Amino acid sequence: MIKVIKAETYICNMAKVTISHIKADIGSLPGHTTVFEPVVDEVRKYIREHSSSILSDFYISHIGDDIQITMIHDGGIDNEEVHRIAWDAFKAGTAVAKSYGLYGAGQDLLKDAFSGNIKGMGPGVAEMEITPRKSEPFLVYMMDKTEPGSFNYPIFKMFADPYNTPGLVIDPNMHEGFTFEIWDIVAGKKIELSTPESIYDILAMIGSKSKYVIKRVYTRDTHEKLPDENVAVITTDKLSFIAGEYVGKDDPAAIVRIQSGLPASGEAMEAFSYPFLVSGWMRGSFNGPLMPVGMKDSKMTRFDGPPRVVCLGFVLKDGRLSGPVDMFDDPAFDGARRKAGEIADYVRRMGPFEPHRLPDEEMEYTTLPKILDKLKDRFKEVDSVKKKKNLLSTKDTD
Repeated sequence: MIKVIKAETYICNMAKVTISHIKADIGSLPGHTTVFEPVVDEVRKYIREHSSSILSDFYISHIGDDIQITMIHDGGIDNEEVHRIAWDAFKAGTAVAKSYGLYGAGQDLLKDAFSGNIKGMGPGVAEMEITPRKSEPFLVYMMDKTEPGSFNYPIFKMFADPYNTPGLVIDPNMHEGFTFEIWDIVAGKKIELSTPESIYDILAMIGSKSKYVIKRVYTRDTHEKLPDENVAVITTDKLSFIAGEYVGKDDPAAIVRIQSGLPASGEAMEAFSYPFLVSGWMRGSFNGPLMPVGMKDSKMTRFDGPPRVVCLGFVLKDGRLSGPVDMFDDPAFDGARRKAGEIADYVRRMGPFEPHRLPDEEMEYTTLPKILDKLKDRFKEVDSVKKKKNLLSTKDTD
């Protein structure tokens, strides 16, 4: 009971609030480089004119060729009205993109008509329903030219690595760990594992970032300030699985709550202080360094990248947003950007060879199989292999 009483002192309103973040590539300039401001303006205009009875606040941002919508409301996750607003706003923006002849206009809108929920229709979705604290700071991370599994490493660092997050050692509320919800996005299954006791089991899965992805992180029920609360959520939409072919990389986003029994803003950002390798980059087919940048530097240029991440910091109070702060737009991350450039220089020298290029199993939904299919009838048996097969088939099996 003492823990419940303590928890109430940190919660300003027991009414639930939902943070929904929905993103899509609906056309870019000149190729996959950056969004086009008239398209962004149209998305913003549509939401402003149609959301007053549904949303308490919203913010439009972008990274690379993706437009990002952060929305605040009390309708819960998977709310049809909220999802419809985002879908219709993207459709309105697509019409503008097509009028200018932008490249890839509407490419992430994989269905013709809205069917009640935007999930499985192309746009990426990250949502969490929360019990807001008196001060509710959170970060929105947006990546471009990479896949959902690219969040596995930094989310683990934030919530499970004491070398990154000393709060796990010295903050009593964080010391007991967090619960990770991990999805097998190939098999369509999920599992929940808690730290610190299951750290090795978690790592056994999330290192395979194209198959296992962290979907959510929760506080444990013993957390004195925020018991059993969703504190991080990541988009897990795989465009190739929806469309059956490569139509663009998934370009994930994440919402991470911070401070007061959770990772501090600096701990959450520290996870991006070294540019780890991610999959995606040019044609969704190459490994490369993830570069933390401010929004003004989020254009995709060299080899359609390198893959980048932007972080915006907000505070939520009574349904209204304050901010954002462009968190990576700071000289403290200049070193990470320089190192990413060095890694890009090194790995680009490998051209189409692995491990710069992705392995065959991850190229299945790209255009490479079409090239290889044209060559399949030109293959001939290798004589030594043929003789070995004949020898095995004539062995005395009595």
